[in-house]
Amino acid sequence: MTQHTTLRLVFWAILVAFLAWDWAGSKPVDLRLEPPLIAAGSGQAASGGHCSMPD
Repeated sequence: MTQHTTLRLVFWAILVAFLAWDWAGSKPVDLRLEPPLIAAGSGQAASGGHCSMPD
């Protein structure tokens, strides 16, 4: 194998390992707690993150 092929395989192996670790360590998403997509930009206040902090 060439170095280029080896680096490509290492990249994909690391990416797949990271995604597997993230999926295994994350709690499932509760879709009932998510705001509806139609509400995007409706003026509803954000509930988390830096954008909801007062200025």
